[in-house]
Amino acid sequence: MAFTIRQLTYFKALAEQRNFGRAAEACNISQPALSVQIKTLESEMGGELVERRARDVLLTPLGREVLALSLEVLGATEQLERLSRERSGSRRSLSLGLIPTIAPYLLPGVLAALRAGDLSLAVQVREARTEQLLASLVAGELDVAVVALPVDTSGLIETPLFQDRFLLAGSEARLTRFETDSPMLKPETLEPSQLMLLEDGHCLTDQALEVCGKDRNSAGINMGASSLGTLSRLVAAGFGYTLMPELAARDECIAAPGLCLRRFPEDEPSRTIGLVRRDSMPVDSWFDELAELIRAEGNKIVNSSRQSENPRIAV
Repeated sequence: MAFTIRQLTYFKALAEQRNFGRAAEACNISQPALSVQIKTLESEMGGELVERRARDVLLTPLGREVLALSLEVLGATEQLERLSRERSGSRRSLSLGLIPTIAPYLLPGVLAALRAGDLSLAVQVREARTEQLLASLVAGELDVAVVALPVDTSGLIETPLFQDRFLLAGSEARLTRFETDSPMLKPETLEPSQLMLLEDGHCLTDQALEVCGKDRNSAGINMGASSLGTLSRLVAAGFGYTLMPELAARDECIAAPGLCLRRFPEDEPSRTIGLVRRDSMPVDSWFDELAELIRAEGNKIVNSSRQSENPRIAV
């Protein structure tokens, strides 16, 4: 089949104007030229598309079907042309994934910096657990993802960005009592029955269990919270304690007024935050620029936590 976009455009104009003369004028061509193109299209379609009358035209049943499909084709063509113009004008798009224990704290600053650096950049954000983000990366649904490393997934490249240390979080009374009982604060000395973590499936839970030298079968560990926000409010109210990433410390202390944090005195446990992409993905300077932007924002947040004079974040 050899119909053209131009023929579909002329046919659309004819359907709208219901007159060959007006349609030709709308398309800025002569009436005979438009008639020839419509005849050619009818030949390709195997039947008449319009009923030709003295002063106007009416669509035939075939014409109505062809018009409906023509509108779809022309709509898609317009989108492709717009995309081409945007690319020619250096407009870019970015599909970015982040895990839930990173997104609320890192994303606002990252998006603001991206916006400040390139007003034309179109950013789509997805927040999901690590395994979902990695599956989307492999499937080509995401360009990059910010996760805790390592991911150990074939076909993906990891770029470390910054270290996010863990703090001990709980109510003031509970943390004071804990320090009284244990002068040397260590993750592995935490009582499993008092430890509260995110529900299974969050990588932060796996990291916390590893840091504390515990496993999922350790007696009494509560893994029922669905978000760091929920976890913060529970431990602030005195229901045990948890490990809080520095990245989330400031925001969660603001959101949960009773929340207190303590640093581990030696060999502070941490997680490595990194940017992950497909190894087959063509990249240029944009990836390095994005990595540096996220690195700078992450370091700004965690360094602020380390230098904090907030009495609820004790060294």
